[in-house]
Amino acid sequence: MSSDFYISTEKSKMDISLVHKYLSEESYWAKGRSKELVIKSIENALCFGVFSKNGEQVAFARIATDFVVFAWLMDVFVVEHHQGKGIGRMLLKHIFDYPDLQNVNGIGLRTNDAHSLYKEFGFETIPSPETWMIKMKK
Repeated sequence: MSSDFYISTEKSKMDISLVHKYLSEESYWAKGRSKELVIKSIENALCFGVFSKNGEQVAFARIATDFVVFAWLMDVFVVEHHQGKGIGRMLLKHIFDYPDLQNVNGIGLRTNDAHSLYKEFGFETIPSPETWMIKMKK
C-alpha cells in the first residue's frame, strides 16, 4: 500500500479544487467554506497531501503552528473511494514524525467522529479542561 502512494508538503501539488470540494461539500466542519478561504488556509499552513503514483490527490491535512510551542491539526480527510485502505493512518504517522514538528510541545485537534483513530496516536481528551479556554466565532 505505501508504495502506491506518496506524501508531499509542496503547496503547488495540492489539488485546490479537490480540497475545496471536499471541505465545502462533504465535511461536517467546513460546509460552505469558500474557495478563496481554502486557498488562504493552504497558503498559511503546513499542508500534507497524499498522492497516488499517477499524481491524483487522495488525502489532505494541514497544521497551523509556530513550530515550537503548539500545533493545531485541521482539515484531515481521505476521499471516499480511498477510505479504508490505511491512508489516513499513513498520513497521520507521517505528520507526527515530520522533522519540523518534533520540538512542538503539543498538538491539538477537534473531531466529532474520529476519537479512536487519534487515540492510536497518543491523543487524549484535555486532561484539565478548566485551564483551557477558546473563543469561537458564533
